[in-house]
Amino acid sequence: MSASHASTAKKPATATNNLEPFWMPFSANRQFKQHPRMLVAAEGMHYTTDDGRKVLDATAGLWCCNLGHAHPKIVAAVQKQVQELDYAPAFQMGHPKAFELASRLALLMPGSLDHVFFTNSGSESVDTALKIALAYHNVRGQAGRTRLIGRERGYHGVGFGGISVGGLSNNRKFFGALLTGIDHLPHTHNLAENGYSKGLPKWGAHLADDLERIVALHGAETIAAVIVEPIAGSTGVLLPPQGYLKKLREICTKHDILLIFDEVITAFGRTGNAATAAEVFDVQPDIITMAKGLTAGTIPMGAVAVDKKIYDAFMKGPENAIELFHGYTYSGHPVAAAAGLAALDAYQDDNLFDRTRELEPYWQDAVHGLKGLPHIIDLRNIGLIGAIEMEGIPGKPTARAFEAFLKCFEKGLLIRTTGDTIALSPPLIISKQQIDEIFDTLSTVIKGLA
Repeated sequence: MSASHASTAKKPATATNNLEPFWMPFSANRQFKQHPRMLVAAEGMHYTTDDGRKVLDATAGLWCCNLGHAHPKIVAAVQKQVQELDYAPAFQMGHPKAFELASRLALLMPGSLDHVFFTNSGSESVDTALKIALAYHNVRGQAGRTRLIGRERGYHGVGFGGISVGGLSNNRKFFGALLTGIDHLPHTHNLAENGYSKGLPKWGAHLADDLERIVALHGAETIAAVIVEPIAGSTGVLLPPQGYLKKLREICTKHDILLIFDEVITAFGRTGNAATAAEVFDVQPDIITMAKGLTAGTIPMGAVAVDKKIYDAFMKGPENAIELFHGYTYSGHPVAAAAGLAALDAYQDDNLFDRTRELEPYWQDAVHGLKGLPHIIDLRNIGLIGAIEMEGIPGKPTARAFEAFLKCFEKGLLIRTTGDTIALSPPLIISKQQIDEIFDTLSTVIKGLA
């Protein structure tokens, strides 16, 4: 048999719980499979491990379980929907819950963002938003606007569009040339100027002016959109300087460039008493991407909210013609839509957006109460988001934060690390007592780090 062709012979039987076949995402596979950390159940603020331990969730899963785990409204809605209508095609067909969810999301969105396109993840939401932006300029007679502007240290998912506009080196460098016609704004993180900021830092709004340099270099007539996270989460919780996002909005408006806010992490109450960070920061984008908190992590689902002017630009020509050649088999999936509607009910019924704002001062004090502990070089926060930036060990990047992650898990606390930063984003249902528990454990662990 040629070495280039794998055998089709029947494989030997293996145990069904063999860890090896699963190629885990964004994980050190070999390390994990030697010392697995297995979660087998979850309820409220806690996971349960395979050895029966309770683990306090300080990360809302992966920034997504904003309502905690096994929320009864979502569980009931999903169970009912599976029995009633498990799947319906979204191409030339529909089902009521997708339209209801789109209508309710449109009411939550700021300004004239009144149409919603459904996806299945944040990555798909980003690529959808980029394609809509390019197609929008095309249908209105400005097909030369093809350039996309991202930002250094930005994370926009793992599709080719998202990693092209994203600014995380490891997410880009292994995958070839990526999309062409991409530029990046500078990131806003500066410890010398903004170290230990409480809320939005004061220094750095001028960094938005770099967009004018890019416009002068390429010409506004070539630029379709600028995409930024209001808060850059996966790179270590980088907060926008005061006035920075407003400046970006002004420059984009001046040059007829679409402004996309990637709110996959920040939407649904994470930043304060509103559904979006756009409202909290009082900045009106043209497009908002969402996922994660949309269904509180229960069922995969994403969405893209667009300004009325964008949707209307496509509604030309024969009424029986497809206006946008884009979509997914599972766009607006019935079970996901049911979960999304139940999640919106829970956010509203439990006043969780307001609760974020009420808890924010207590959370802020807890985050900054770690100041002075060994190895910490910065602390930052907003809403129910926090970051603890650690001094890296020379020659061993990420090692110190990852050691903290492992030790916290041993002590019954789930945190998330990115580089040498610990990122925190607990479910919005968290209590003050549980906030104390998080930071008591973190303090103990950090004091014991090498």
